[in-house]
Amino acid sequence: MNRSELEHKKSELKSDYVRIQADLEKLGSVGGNPANGEKVLKRIEEELSEVNKQLSQLDD
Repeated sequence: MNRSELEHKKSELKSDYVRIQADLEKLGSVGGNPANGEKVLKRIEEELSEVNKQLSQLDD
């Protein structure tokens, strides 16, 4: 992936993270089970970490 594609991917992941986090807050307020959402957030965090690593390698 080139820098532009990585930046776009990073932006999408951040947007997804914020959306899911808000959904989890709503779910928690009604007593729902947040386990699946938490797994998704963890996966997004891992993907963001990988994208950031790739971006930093481009800077080297």
